[in-house]
Amino acid sequence: MKELKYIVFLLVLSLNVNAQLSPPGLGKADVVQWSALGVRQDINDKWQSMTYTGWGSKSVDGKYNPLSKNAIWVLNQEFYKKINKNWKYSFALSYRRQNEYDTNDFGEEIKEVTQEFRVYGRINYELKLDKWKISPTLRQDIRRFYTKDFKNSEEDWQFRSRFKLQVTYNLDEDERHKLIGGAESLFATAHDSKNDEWSDFKYKESRFTFYYSYSPQNIPAQFNIGYMNNLIGDSHPYGVNYVAFDIILTNLF
Repeated sequence: MKELKYIVFLLVLSLNVNAQLSPPGLGKADVVQWSALGVRQDINDKWQSMTYTGWGSKSVDGKYNPLSKNAIWVLNQEFYKKINKNWKYSFALSYRRQNEYDTNDFGEEIKEVTQEFRVYGRINYELKLDKWKISPTLRQDIRRFYTKDFKNSEEDWQFRSRFKLQVTYNLDEDERHKLIGGAESLFATAHDSKNDEWSDFKYKESRFTFYYSYSPQNIPAQFNIGYMNNLIGDSHPYGVNYVAFDIILTNLF
């Protein structure tokens, strides 16, 4: 478990607010691209809404072309409430349609479609120190999986806990240019629909992100470009490289 101890150590050192729309995990691949468009709207002085849609694709067969295969489409709605100047909580509903590709014994490509409905909640603490902003987040996901024709998947339910810490550094006094680094570990238990059994609750993966964020002065938008390394597995982990770009439109109404 040396890898897990190392990950926990990184989390402690490198403290999620919604500074960017981070990529979803897409399993085994060499390179993945993630693009998203979001709308963030202040409802009042305490409540905020975030709606976004995103698209991801990935490379196959070691060709390192992140546009080779369409991998996922996401639609997400989240509401946030500010408790005080440091604490905030949120709840969300998400729909995801994901494609998985494999090859049969005849060398023919097989595509399987998984549909997912997800409900999650999180609580976030934010600490500001001059140009630095440190933000740890605890998030709990409840995931329900279906096949493309809405039949039960082999793994039909999953409960997942996510622990993320994020550091933001403002490059200017107006806070329009930012560097954002984050580290997140994920632990889960899943239900096998065929055997009617739950797996052990255990560590699954970690995600390490680094972003540059820019908010123009005369445009109600935020532009984010970044990289994520998805480290999957425990005893023999493997990494997946993500390139990501998203735009968040702010307070359009």
